[in-house]
Amino acid sequence: MKPIVTLTINPTIDLSTAVAEVTPEHKLRCDPERRDPGGGGLNVARVIRELGGEALALYPRGGPTGDLLEQLLEQKGLRRWPISISGHTLSEKEWQACLEALSTVAADAEYMVVSGSLAPGIPVDFYARVARVARKQNARLVLDTSGEPLRAALEEGVFFAKPNRKEFRDMMGAQMDDPAAMAVAARSFLEKGRVELLVVSMGADGALLTTRDGQFRATPPPVETHSSVGAGDSFVGGMTFGLARGLQPQEAFRWGIACGTAALLSEGTDLCRRMDVERLLAQVQATRLA
Repeated sequence: MKPIVTLTINPTIDLSTAVAEVTPEHKLRCDPERRDPGGGGLNVARVIRELGGEALALYPRGGPTGDLLEQLLEQKGLRRWPISISGHTLSEKEWQACLEALSTVAADAEYMVVSGSLAPGIPVDFYARVARVARKQNARLVLDTSGEPLRAALEEGVFFAKPNRKEFRDMMGAQMDDPAAMAVAARSFLEKGRVELLVVSMGADGALLTTRDGQFRATPPPVETHSSVGAGDSFVGGMTFGLARGLQPQEAFRWGIACGTAALLSEGTDLCRRMDVERLLAQVQATRLA
C-alpha cells in the first residue's frame, strides 16, 4: 500500500474541554483543556495512521501557532511535509509553493486527499488546480469540501467526492427531500463524468454511494454520541484507506461508515479508534439499490 498524500491548506488547532453540567447563571468549572491538530487533511492522515496505513501530510505552517501545530503533530507520530509561511495567512507565492510541494510528493502516490475549507487569501479555484496536479501525476484525487471550491474542482474531474446532503443539494440547485430523490440526482450527476465515486452523507439516514456499477446505501450502527467532531474526516480516512488496500468501493464504503460512527464515540476533538472501527465494521451493511 503506497502512502496516501493529504493536503490541508487551512490547518487548525482544535481546543476542547468539558463540564459536568451546564446550569444557567452559575459559574462553570471546566476540565483541563485538550489540544489536537485539526483541519480536514490532517484529520484524514491521523485516521489512516490509526488504521495501520501510511499517510504523508502536507500543510502550511507559520508563526507561534505553527510551532504549536508542529509539536502536536510530532506527538501524533505523523509523517509530514510542512510548507513554511511568513504569518497566519498565505500569500500567492506561498499557496503556489503548496501546489509545487504537492506535485513533488505526489509523484509516487496512488491517492491524494484534499479536505477542508480554503484559508483566507486562497483563490476559489485552488482545488481545481490541485485536480490538475493529481491528473498530471496519475493520482486519484479524493475531495471533501463545499461551495464554489467544490464546484470548480469537479469541473476538472476528481476520483471520489463526499458532499453532505446540504452541500449536494446546493451543488445540484434542487431540493431533494428523501433518499430516493437523492439517489436519482446522484446517478444523474455521475453520468456527467466529473467524478467516479460519489458519496452523499445524510446524517441519521446514513450515506449513499454511487459508482458506475451501481448504488449502495448504508446506515450507521446505533451508538451513544459523545462528539460529532471529525466524523466526516474519519469517514473519508476510512474509505480512502479501504480503497488504497484494493477493496471494492462498496467494501471501502463500509470502512468509511464504521470510521465515521466510531468517531462519535470519542471525546472532544479526538477521532476514531481502531478497536471501535473493527467492532462496528461487522455491523455495517452496504445494500445495493435497485
